[in-house]
Amino acid sequence: MSINPLAAKIAAPYARALFDFSVEKNIMHQITADFQNLDIFLNETVELTEYFNNPIVSKEAKREVLTKTLKSQINTETFKFLMILVNRDRINLLSSVIARYLELVYETASIKMIEVSTAFAFTNLQKNTLIKKLKELTNAREIRLVITVDSSLIGGFLIKTESKVIDFSIKNQLQKLAKHLDTVLEI
Repeated sequence: MSINPLAAKIAAPYARALFDFSVEKNIMHQITADFQNLDIFLNETVELTEYFNNPIVSKEAKREVLTKTLKSQINTETFKFLMILVNRDRINLLSSVIARYLELVYETASIKMIEVSTAFAFTNLQKNTLIKKLKELTNAREIRLVITVDSSLIGGFLIKTESKVIDFSIKNQLQKLAKHLDTVLEI
């Protein structure tokens, strides 16, 4: 979920324009579904992302690849938007545009995106319990978790949402204990 701040700034107007267009034309659900699927597709095919990011590859070649791989899979308006990005040499910002567009959709639908780092993968029961608790705390209609497994946390988990970080990891507790012991032992 971490995105280059400059890319995010350049991508924001494109995402906003597409969002406004999708609301106006009443096709937000189709474009959102396309972008969710495209986000997964791009994360799984790193070579394609590198191809789009390559400034040496011509616009024609990029258009051709998009036409062959995606035209039949996505909404016509989504495809036209991708062609606009290619024509303006902004297809390299596709991941940033998708991320910002989805943020706009989630804000509108009162859906919160929350990053969770955990030492071990959650069970479905743990995931559902966490979502229920986060709904209560944030007053969100829906919670979308982005879960990453980080064994360096030793145990527990870390929650990141907007500008807040809540750290329930054993690593954090051990660091606090070490700091406390350092101050106590220096006296």
